[in-house]
Amino acid sequence: MDELKGDCANCFGLCCVALPFTKSADFAATKDAGTPCRNLLADHRCGIHDQLRQKGYPGCTVYDCFGAGQRVSQVVFRGNDWRTGERHKMFAVFPVVRQLHELLWYLAEARRLDPHDDLGEAYAEVERHAVAEPDEILRLDVAEIRAKVNVLLLRTSERLRASAKSYRGADLIGARLRNKNLSNADFRGAYLIGADLTNADLTRADMIGADLRGADLSGADLSTCLFLTQPQVNAARGDARTKLPNSLTRPAHWIQAGAGKRR
Repeated sequence: MDELKGDCANCFGLCCVALPFTKSADFAATKDAGTPCRNLLADHRCGIHDQLRQKGYPGCTVYDCFGAGQRVSQVVFRGNDWRTGERHKMFAVFPVVRQLHELLWYLAEARRLDPHDDLGEAYAEVERHAVAEPDEILRLDVAEIRAKVNVLLLRTSERLRASAKSYRGADLIGARLRNKNLSNADFRGAYLIGADLTNADLTRADMIGADLRGADLSGADLSTCLFLTQPQVNAARGDARTKLPNSLTRPAHWIQAGAGKRR
C-alpha cells in the first residue's frame, strides 16, 4: 500500500498550505486555509520537520494524507505547482482526495484481512474518483461514497471478530482499561482520549474512527487490531512493549520520550 503513504518529496506541501489550523496545544500559531505555514520552505519541505513537537506543532506529527498529497500534485494536477497553477482549485481538491485515499486505505486493509470481490470492485471505483479531473472531484458526494464503503468494512469486521462487547461511539475519555481483555471489541467512533490501555489485549478489536489522542498504549497488544491507522497511533502514547501491526511504524516521540520504562 505504498501509494497510500505520504510521499512529501512528490507533493507540493499541500497539507502545509491548503489546510487551516488554530493556535492551540497542537499548533504554535494560527494559519488560514490557503496560506502557507510559516515553516514551509521554498522546496515545499518543512523547515522544522525533525523538531515539530519541540517547536509546538505536535498536530503535524499526527496528520497523515494517506498519499493524497502526491496524487493531487503529480496526477490530478499533472505536476503543476500551486505557486504557478490553479492554487484555489488544488486546495479545494486536496481534502476531498484525502478522504478518498483514507477510504482506499481501509478497503486495502479489508482486502488484506478478508479478500472478497466486492471489496476489489469498491476499491477500483474509489480509485477512479481519486484520479478524476478536478471539477469532477469537486462534484463528488463523499458522504455517499463513504456510506457505501462503510457497509463493506462493517461486514468485514463482523466476519473477522467473534461476538464481543460493543463500545461503538462510547465516551471512554480517561477510562481506566488497564490490563483489560478487550479482544474482538468494537471501538468504532469511541472516544478514548487519555484512556489508560496499559497492557490491554486489543486482539482483533475494530478501531475505525476511535479517538486515541493521549491514550496510554504502553504494553498493549494492538498487533492484530482491525483498521488501526498511523494517525491514531501517532496521537497516542506507547512504549517499546506496545505491539503494533507490521504495517504501522512506532512513532518517534514514543522513543524520544523514553517511554520504554517498565511499569
